[in-house]
Amino acid sequence: MQFKTLGDTGLLVSTICFGTMTFGGGGDSPMAEARIWKAIGTTDQSEADSLIKACLDAGINFFDTADVYSGGVSERILGQSFKNLGVARKDVVIATKVYGRTGMGRNDVGASRGHILDGVDASLQRLQTDHIDLYQIHGNDSVTPIDETLRALDTLVTQGKVRYIGCSNWQAWKLATALSTSQFKNLARFDTLQAYYSIAGRDLERELVPLLEATKTGLLVWSPLAGGLLSGKFSRANQKPASSRRSEFDFPIVDKERTWKILEVMAPIAKAHSCSPARISLAWLLAKPFVTSVIIGAKSAAQLADNIAAVDITLSADELKQLDEASTLPPEYPGWMLPFQGSNRLDPSPRRFPITEEKP
Repeated sequence: MQFKTLGDTGLLVSTICFGTMTFGGGGDSPMAEARIWKAIGTTDQSEADSLIKACLDAGINFFDTADVYSGGVSERILGQSFKNLGVARKDVVIATKVYGRTGMGRNDVGASRGHILDGVDASLQRLQTDHIDLYQIHGNDSVTPIDETLRALDTLVTQGKVRYIGCSNWQAWKLATALSTSQFKNLARFDTLQAYYSIAGRDLERELVPLLEATKTGLLVWSPLAGGLLSGKFSRANQKPASSRRSEFDFPIVDKERTWKILEVMAPIAKAHSCSPARISLAWLLAKPFVTSVIIGAKSAAQLADNIAAVDITLSADELKQLDEASTLPPEYPGWMLPFQGSNRLDPSPRRFPITEEKP
């Protein structure tokens, strides 16, 4: 297993993170979303214990969950697994999230101070721990001021309930504002962004990736296989396999035609490495220097082993070029304007325009 620092911190995390969104299968959640969690996965405690043991045996130390996954059951199963397996708390990095609706009350959702402070205590109890390594704001709250959210998180860091903070699914402008606010007001800053990224969905490269690189903020990738679209089960000829979650729950949004073209380019590369398209898709992500960790959510031991093996694949420069070209984003303004105007900026022998002197 390989390790990277969590953003600009000293905490080392495995480049493969195990995501537990499949744990619980809806649980006892009264929320309408319970049916979605059931479609995503129904991993029970015994199955979870086996998967987590396999992760630990492979060297994975990073585990991600959220308070809304199966109405909190995912957190409960994860915490119990560590107890069942006798895992020392210091040997694992636990990440969870707050923001989503956890009840029917008007304030049981969002990134307000009240919901964050209530949420962290509930998560700590379910996880059976006294601290959360990485506490993330799970979505964009259009109501709560950024300052309020950051002050609440800073309180938790000061109290020792949380050690690092992050956000998920935020726009570039909002993340930039938050980082500036933290610096100006001396508050805990976001160390990570958890975002959707895959070879089939490279949108965040337009604005977010340059921001992450400039601020040394880590990127945690969710849905690296585009909701199963890159798993190897899908193709232009078989667009709705019966055994895939994506056939029921078509998410995240992906340009399907573009994806079929990517998979066609990927097929001979996967054959050359004697592996699945899923493994090549993950290896492509792991080759990106701005990616801190890739979150995988395997439901079976075989799927987990296949995904973890991506860390052992080294794609050649030519293979990376083929994959990059097949998946490249169409140019959008101001992206296409920047190289046009900047092409002469570092030219060692710049063109000089003639200066004509006017005679009196």
